[in-house]
Amino acid sequence: QVKLVESGGGLVQAGGPLRLSCVASGRTGGTYGLGWFRQGPKRWREMVAAINWSGDATWYADSVKGRFTISKEDAGPTLYLQMNNLKSEDTALYICNIGGAFFSGSYHPHYDHWGQGTQVTVSS
Repeated sequence: QVKLVESGGGLVQAGGPLRLSCVASGRTGGTYGLGWFRQGPKRWREMVAAINWSGDATWYADSVKGRFTISKEDAGPTLYLQMNNLKSEDTALYICNIGGAFFSGSYHPHYDHWGQGTQVTVSS
């Protein structure tokens, strides 16, 4: 059983930064991908950023390219999302997923390895 816990969300003014963290516990052996997703006011979930196990391949949604950076550490493992120049449209519940497959230049999330999410609210 894998448990994922996100942290780092909060209220921030437009233009400011936040760094999100996601730590995994349980059975996480082997190699796999990791990713961040978000669910905003429109109530649908979209992929924001993803990274493969070795860290040499990443994927970003067009809306966050140049502003967000995904990274990882092997301990845990732990997944990070550095968010800069935040905009009001970035307001969402940010959810991590660990254990899926990164291939063909994108990430395919594990069906049952989701965190509870951390809320990011950007004020203008």
